[in-house]
Amino acid sequence: MIYDIRHVTTYRYDSHVASARCTVRLLPRAQDGQRVIDSGLEVSPQPAEKLESLDYFNNRIAVLRIAAAHRELRVAAMARVEVTRREPPAPVLTPAWEQVRRDALSFPSLEGMSPVNGLYPSRLTPLYAPATRYAEKIFTPGRPVLEGAVELMTRIKADFKYDPSATGVSTPLADAFEKRGGVCQDFAHIMIAALRGLGLPALYVSGYIRTIPPPGKPRLEGADASHAWVTIWCGPEFGWRDLDPTNAIMVGDDHIVVAIGRDYADVSPLDGIIFASGRQKLSVSVDVIPVTDMR
Repeated sequence: MIYDIRHVTTYRYDSHVASARCTVRLLPRAQDGQRVIDSGLEVSPQPAEKLESLDYFNNRIAVLRIAAAHRELRVAAMARVEVTRREPPAPVLTPAWEQVRRDALSFPSLEGMSPVNGLYPSRLTPLYAPATRYAEKIFTPGRPVLEGAVELMTRIKADFKYDPSATGVSTPLADAFEKRGGVCQDFAHIMIAALRGLGLPALYVSGYIRTIPPPGKPRLEGADASHAWVTIWCGPEFGWRDLDPTNAIMVGDDHIVVAIGRDYADVSPLDGIIFASGRQKLSVSVDVIPVTDMR
């Protein structure tokens, strides 16, 4: 499946911003099952400097320096991406979760996608005993790791309500867990904390899901916005496998990956520093449109 993606972020300020420096993580990454055909950024005001690179997790980042005074900052990211993921393995065929836990601790690499990076608490996903207990009921002795993870995401979908008014971007994981509600960011953080509490490697994935569902399929929660889900390491043979707890589905060709990290703080679409006083207003629009005719 080929998609055209347009993500527009606009900040409007009460007073003039003298200058700004920001990091943008809006360009989809190239990886197994995902090919970036074209991509680019349009920024207004025009940056005085723009430096593009790859971060520790191999995400594409752009660091912008805005030197002109402005009352509005607009960052538009456009991309055309081809997604052709292979069918995931049958969950029951993956190794026992206790074996995966042992394999992760002895993994010989410390590179970005090493399972070691998904084992330990991070700023927004601390170890949280209620989440660990929630997962312990599911991961019975000897259970295949992906089978347990699929049930965990299914229970999160059943037990937690998708409610954009319940949480904000800075809501702690514990608050979302207690409220039994939130958005995709909260569901991903809760699932990651639950898995890490058992010693299983899990990372946070930011990206998109298609805006218009295929004929006869339901519209997925999280469309028309940035989306988030979880990737869990299932041992050296099966590697990382993506699960979407907001929609209780294994990730397929409807999902486009932008960035991967330990939690939202590693992959936030746009952050930085401005020199100004007063308040700011943020607006975001996202379109993910399948390309049906490439002739």
